[in-house]
Amino acid sequence: MTYAMILCAGFGTRLNELTKDTPKPMLKVGDKSILGHTISHLKSFGITKIIINLHYLSEQITSYFGNGEKFGVEILYSYEDEPLGTSGAIKKVENILEKSENFLVIYGDILTDLNYADLIGFHKSKENALASIIVHERSKSNSIVEINDDNRVVNFVERPSEDQLELKTQNWVNSGIYCFDKKVLELIPEGFSDFPKDIFPKIMQLEGLYAQPLKGYRCAVDSVERYSMLKLDYENGKIKF
Repeated sequence: MTYAMILCAGFGTRLNELTKDTPKPMLKVGDKSILGHTISHLKSFGITKIIINLHYLSEQITSYFGNGEKFGVEILYSYEDEPLGTSGAIKKVENILEKSENFLVIYGDILTDLNYADLIGFHKSKENALASIIVHERSKSNSIVEINDDNRVVNFVERPSEDQLELKTQNWVNSGIYCFDKKVLELIPEGFSDFPKDIFPKIMQLEGLYAQPLKGYRCAVDSVERYSMLKLDYENGKIKF
């Protein structure tokens, strides 16, 4: 049994009017919302136990998806009075996630046709892995990920300085799609925390952070332009669900 948690508590402020009355994961791409595509794709790999964290305009998500039964999955919701960050959200539901040896975490504004079975298999193949993250190549980004020949992360910097960017030797960046061993829950403090800033450096120091290069399509809807690009890519069949 593998749980998946989809992070949907953000405000989506960079999309301006598009998210004034609609939570970003509910923006339409073709005939479904971003979140609807993600749930359907997870189901295609037999991942049917899903947790969604909520804060901004949460009722739009709960009223549409309900308990997930009509979509062939089981959905649980975690309400946050104040956003807890990417890893703080996980800590809040550790009593559920600890039932699964491994679990997935996916940012709610990402649409991908990633093979989740491949990611889980990669993670399990690394004997001491606490976390395996998907990375993609980009020369300029707000993260630095450097890996060795065994795909272990040996350098991880979130929001690097200009000096750090000049010293980097690879162009891998964090994709916002993760697979975790449940032992990682012990490393996350109560309250607000973020994986890239607070937790991944800890896991890297323990030599338990691995990275799998992206195979397939992935788009993070972090601007109006990226949302337009995503819709066009979907119309042109670039996303292979």
